[in-house]
Amino acid sequence: DAFADYLADRFRGVGADVTVVPNSERGNHVIARYAAPNAPADAKPALILCHFDTVWPVGSLATHPFRVDEEGKAYGPGIFDMQSSLALSEFALRAVADLKLDLPRPVTVLMTSDEEVGSKTSWELIEEEAKKSAYVLVMESPLPGGVIKTSRKGGGGFTIEAIGRAAHAGVEPERGINAIVELAHQVIKLHAMNDFEKGSSVSCGVIEGGTVTNVVPARAKVRVDCRIWTKEEGERIEALIKGLQPVLSGAELNITGGWNRPPLEPAVTRPLFQRAQVIGKNLGLTLEEGGTGGGSDGNITGALGVPTLDGLGVPGAGAHADHEHIEVDKIASSAALLVALLMELEI
Repeated sequence: DAFADYLADRFRGVGADVTVVPNSERGNHVIARYAAPNAPADAKPALILCHFDTVWPVGSLATHPFRVDEEGKAYGPGIFDMQSSLALSEFALRAVADLKLDLPRPVTVLMTSDEEVGSKTSWELIEEEAKKSAYVLVMESPLPGGVIKTSRKGGGGFTIEAIGRAAHAGVEPERGINAIVELAHQVIKLHAMNDFEKGSSVSCGVIEGGTVTNVVPARAKVRVDCRIWTKEEGERIEALIKGLQPVLSGAELNITGGWNRPPLEPAVTRPLFQRAQVIGKNLGLTLEEGGTGGGSDGNITGALGVPTLDGLGVPGAGAHADHEHIEVDKIASSAALLVALLMELEI
């Protein structure tokens, strides 16, 4: 909440009307609205989407202090994902104010506190603001080389629990139904659902089962991470998972879970990207596009059909890792591109 208040003050300093949205579960969210006095009355705003939570625990600055090395790389916890993008967004609006640029539409900057943990408390707020917007610019970090993200995989999680029957492993093992053996059959089936050519992954990541070695285990479960490029592929994978049937006589399966982020598909990103390429070229920038298996809040806005462009942060590398950094000499061009997009993008 202290950081949310800090951001609120920073954006008030560039002339934005700022609202702090209370959230006791994960920390307050911040909405900064920047007016466009000479824009048409019916002009929908541009939405800049940021998050200010990081995966780094409190105290990380003591072990990973901010520094700039001799190669011009700036290091620090969360600097690439995505603290630098918060500064970049402020820089862009400050440039608009200082240069007295006449925005063609209002600008809304939504800064959320829970993207790294699934956007559970900000999801509805993101949807609400996106539905009111002409387009969305997601300030997540770009792909290597500054490549903009025009597609992201959707992601989900499922838990498959095998239910058997306990028995003494020495005295009467034949009376038991081994839940671990049942689950082993299911894990093989799940693994067979992978289709790497399509980009679909079904990863059995955590498995639990049994209590002690001399008891035939009555319960075992596996937690599965799933990623897909398209909504249709997600429906196919989900049907396969929820259609699993027990192999051992008397065993049962309890299957729970689902998709927690829809895919960001090129249909809602590519037209915007093509316009951005032209704008970038006028700045001497060659914009390229790519996809990633990780999700962002852009998945949420894209699923609504709102034109979305992702990966507009400062180039760098090492998100969530010890070597997380940005390239200092790319800050100015990234800010210039953001200002140009706000001034010139038309839908």
